[in-house]
Amino acid sequence: MFYRPEDGHGLPHNPFNAIITPRPIGWISSRDANGVNNLAPYSFFNGVAYTPPQVMFASTGMKHDQNGTKDSLANIEATGVFCVNIVGYMHRDAMNASSAGLDKHIDEFEHAGLTPKECETVPCARIDGAPAALECKLTQIVTLPGAANRVVFGEVTGVHLHDDHIRNGKFDVTSFQPLARLGYRDYAVVTELFSLNRPDD
Repeated sequence: MFYRPEDGHGLPHNPFNAIITPRPIGWISSRDANGVNNLAPYSFFNGVAYTPPQVMFASTGMKHDQNGTKDSLANIEATGVFCVNIVGYMHRDAMNASSAGLDKHIDEFEHAGLTPKECETVPCARIDGAPAALECKLTQIVTLPGAANRVVFGEVTGVHLHDDHIRNGKFDVTSFQPLARLGYRDYAVVTELFSLNRPDD
């Protein structure tokens, strides 16, 4: 099968997200200029550099009560900071609840039954009990082709690792089983690992 995106795929559901899988989920917390916390999951998310450590996430939609964007983008533009919370299997229902298109004045931490905890290096909340969290300062927002496609880049200024997941000197992802987004409404969970040595090791 071959198709040109501008011509359509002819399938009952768009296969694009199912092709690019698995995708890590950045559970982005932010705060608006009035102090209202916001929390939303983004599966177009990844790390992009080691030194200094940097991350990105992309927002591809808009809300009726924001000016052509979503709450996360509007908040980050206003404050210049955000936090990436890592999603473990135990938080799957709360993560899903926080994806609802709620009014911008509603605190998703409260809506999803989560406890906010103040970050150390940026004026923003993180999720208390998350396996890990990356405090970030905004470096740039890039506008992509399309109605509301924007990519947020941030430099990591603080890293939280839950002590329960540090084992033998490593951050053990199998201890909290991170979620990954697949296509459609499907997710995967990491439960086991294997290693490969690089040819130049």
